[in-house]
Amino acid sequence: MASLNDLTDRVERLLLRHDEITRTNALLLEQVTTLMQERDSLRSRLNAARARVDALLERLPIEAPKEDA
Repeated sequence: MASLNDLTDRVERLLLRHDEITRTNALLLEQVTTLMQERDSLRSRLNAARARVDALLERLPIEAPKEDA
């Protein structure tokens, strides 16, 4: 019955591997969630900075300074 023992060993190794992959997947999903939150925060900060720059640009004078002849 060596083949039954071999099959049992393989099934046990597959179950262990499945558990490993499941844990790895959970960790990766957690990292993806964290990175998505960080990305959203950076986008928000970028949009706020753009708005501040646009406001500053609107305050600049429209006319170019006249050159002295």
